[in-house]
Amino acid sequence: MAVSEIRQATVKRKTSETDIALFLRIDGLGEAEVDTGIGFFDHMLKSFAKHGLFDLKLKVTGDLIVDCHHTIEDVGIVLGEAIKEAIGDKMSIKRYGDIILPMDETLIMCAIDLSGRPYLGFESTFTADSVGYFDTQMVKEFFYAISYSAGMNLHIRKIAGENDHHIIEGMFKAFAKALDEATVKDTRIKTILSTKGSL
Repeated sequence: MAVSEIRQATVKRKTSETDIALFLRIDGLGEAEVDTGIGFFDHMLKSFAKHGLFDLKLKVTGDLIVDCHHTIEDVGIVLGEAIKEAIGDKMSIKRYGDIILPMDETLIMCAIDLSGRPYLGFESTFTADSVGYFDTQMVKEFFYAISYSAGMNLHIRKIAGENDHHIIEGMFKAFAKALDEATVKDTRIKTILSTKGSL
């Protein structure tokens, strides 16, 4: 695992279920090269990079012959680790980010606190078991994995929505926008945004 001063991280993780190599640059241009073996998941991760202005490179070999669970969950773990490593000591970052994001009939709320304390609040329902080869029950598992490996307080809520594709894509985009806001450095913040002096 390597991290540079320009807020980027490379994380590799290999288990009997998945083999993952991920590069994340926080201060990027929204460029992505993603291959997870799950087309809809690739689309969501590319949307995450584009709308958060993160650069993302990801290659996954997973046990998709079993199902998509291990691949999606383990990518969440690795992405969370990369976020944590890339933002480093959290000096001068805004820490909080939130958005209410519309996508057609769908409205998604996402709020983040890069507090160092993991917690996921997730409220949504889906009408289908899957979108493409992506199981809808894995949406919560993915964001749970990120929140705990990154050490972030993450709330995602569907306010309105009927189309599962729109709901899930809205969540990935809202997460990206909120994370972008939370990781921005503010020149008015001279140290770490906490009365405790650490996050």
